[in-house]
Amino acid sequence: MITPEQLNAAPKVLLHDHLDGGLRPGTVVELAGEIGHSLPRTDAGELGAWFVESADSGSLERYLETFDHTVAVMQTAEAIKRVASECVQDLAADGVVYAEVRYAPEQHLTKGLNLEQVVDAVREGFEHGMAVADRPIVARQLLTAMRHKARSMEIAELAVAYRDAGVVGFDIAGAEAGYPPTRHLDAFEYLQRENAHFTIHAGEAFGLPSIWQAIQWCGADRLGHGVRIIDDITYDDAGEKAELGRLAAYVRDRRIPLEMCPSSNLQTGAADSIANHPIGLLAKLRFRVTVNTDNRLMSGTSMSRELALLSEAFGYGLPDLRWFAINAMKSAFIPFDERLALIDNVIKPWYASN
Repeated sequence: MITPEQLNAAPKVLLHDHLDGGLRPGTVVELAGEIGHSLPRTDAGELGAWFVESADSGSLERYLETFDHTVAVMQTAEAIKRVASECVQDLAADGVVYAEVRYAPEQHLTKGLNLEQVVDAVREGFEHGMAVADRPIVARQLLTAMRHKARSMEIAELAVAYRDAGVVGFDIAGAEAGYPPTRHLDAFEYLQRENAHFTIHAGEAFGLPSIWQAIQWCGADRLGHGVRIIDDITYDDAGEKAELGRLAAYVRDRRIPLEMCPSSNLQTGAADSIANHPIGLLAKLRFRVTVNTDNRLMSGTSMSRELALLSEAFGYGLPDLRWFAINAMKSAFIPFDERLALIDNVIKPWYASN
């Protein structure tokens, strides 16, 4: 049995976390008060509960509506810096040693900032957070384009321009149905020509075609969620006998990382319980599974909580948590030598001594 103290202390690697989905409720209240933004609750505790309840609807579209309030209070450089710094500090306090945090710069322009100023504000916030955090952490940015809009090429060019200034990759996000990744093919082809990294939200609320397009048409390095790859696997109730379809076999054979977010998937209806979440079978079949938080505010979660839920549901011990952490670190978008240093000097030594 893993203790809460071990869960917190264990070095964790986070690849799928949204900056605008991880604000402290108290920060939302304070920032909203400064700009006169109306909130559904003004008490921090009640507001935090409201976010979780509102997101717990079984609908991805309604889940995304909760972001109206967090994005609204992130429209100035100072507010963005504060949110970014607190994000890094909160992750470090939870034992995260490496994090790639994503957000859509295009959603933070209503008060006059330009795209570059948004990225600079997040970078400054991350640097401050890393400097004052209680534990060592490396935090990097993923720039996201909204899949229902037409700025993906612009955001892709921004990601390339800032790749030596804290931005390690690109992503598209938003409602999947009706907005396939192939709508942004020009951006992905540009990123490949520039030797840039990118992940794609796919296989969360939509099925196998979303995953197939993300990989075979767009060339994604990783899959954001990818939970519906389970639809290409035939298995018995015990999960002992499994037959992989061609797409699932390709994903496993190529070691394409799956950025899985268990609690979030329950809220959006991609799974009905942690015990029935496809992550259990996918881990058993040795897919490149990683564990992530997605939106810590909306799911009321943390990396420690996600790992605790999985440990309870599937009987995972410290060796399994080590496997998840190394999977994620191998899949990170920072250079190989930096990945190896964190694996050999931080992750493996901690698990060897525990």
